[in-house]
Amino acid sequence: VRTAQNSEELSQHFRDGVAARRTASTAMNSASTRAHSIFSVSVEACDVFTKKISRGKMGFIDLAGSERVGKTGATAEILREAQSINKSLSALGDVISALSTGEKFVPYRNNLLTRLMQDSLGGNAKTLMFVNISPVDYNVDETMTSLAYGARVQLITNKAEKFVESGEVARLKKEVEEFKAQALAQAQPQAGAGDVMQGDAAAAASGTAPGAFEASEVEAGILAAMKKGKKE
Repeated sequence: VRTAQNSEELSQHFRDGVAARRTASTAMNSASTRAHSIFSVSVEACDVFTKKISRGKMGFIDLAGSERVGKTGATAEILREAQSINKSLSALGDVISALSTGEKFVPYRNNLLTRLMQDSLGGNAKTLMFVNISPVDYNVDETMTSLAYGARVQLITNKAEKFVESGEVARLKKEVEEFKAQALAQAQPQAGAGDVMQGDAAAAASGTAPGAFEASEVEAGILAAMKKGKKE
């Protein structure tokens, strides 16, 4: 994960990712991409007046095209890459089909690609897909498959919502993490501590380690703050 303070830093991260993407020559494409590309941008903004924090995530995804070995002439490593690409696209197709038909179970975990794209397809995501097709009649089968893929994505209906968190809730969450870190640090055995540290570790296991009570109080404060925010 990299951080960016301005648009130039963000653009440089993007260029680094593009440079790392492998390409190879096949019978259908002289510069065929051999992997998918996912560029995710997480944005956090804080209102200086209300102290409310808004968070969002944008995913820029370039999917490698499905390949027919009979047309590409792929062999050895390129062939293995093509098989991996086709397998991941098949898994993505299953996810899209489940989302578009409203099924209760969506198989996100069947492939790494679908796990990474989960928050770009389901939940409160808003998805926009561009389909690149070939103007050559020799590739009409691939063109029809790509268009059908895009048509299924169009059937997915999500309710996009803005995620806003009050400054109070954010502060309390931070305190909870700090208390947990302190309790964990105090429960860790130290050289020469002997039975004293073992007793602290047992106390931590029973929920009475130093800081545990304070952390539970803060967690209760978070719930109260969230309930208050809902009423307002």
